[in-house]
Amino acid sequence: MGGVPETHSGWTFLTNHARVLAAIAENQNTRIRDIAARCRLTERAVQKIISDLEQQGYLTHTRQGRSNEYRIESGTILRHPADAGLTVADLLGVLAQHDAERDVQRDTQRDGRRDNRPQRLREAASAYDRGRTVDQ
Repeated sequence: MGGVPETHSGWTFLTNHARVLAAIAENQNTRIRDIAARCRLTERAVQKIISDLEQQGYLTHTRQGRSNEYRIESGTILRHPADAGLTVADLLGVLAQHDAERDVQRDTQRDGRRDNRPQRLREAASAYDRGRTVDQ
């Protein structure tokens, strides 16, 4: 998955910072390469975003051998004045709910059945609200 991801012209609703944070929330041990592929960004852009998130107190990391383990500071307040009082946990909860609903729609369309992943994602969102993570 090397090379430059496909480009996107115009604006989007979610920032790249939110996309990177959501990718890390899904897997705290994920590699920058995997985040870049998922978010369709360059590895260099992901490194810069992670640096921004760490400098602002949204994220920390510890070195685990040759890789990093990230920790999201879920109680940190979002930066924009219009989002006053909303936390990282609130944002991640909304994104997890969206992902769960999308998975249900995709699975239902594919084979007419529902699975238990949406419940698992709702549990993860609820855990973030309480300031902890759910074991995978």
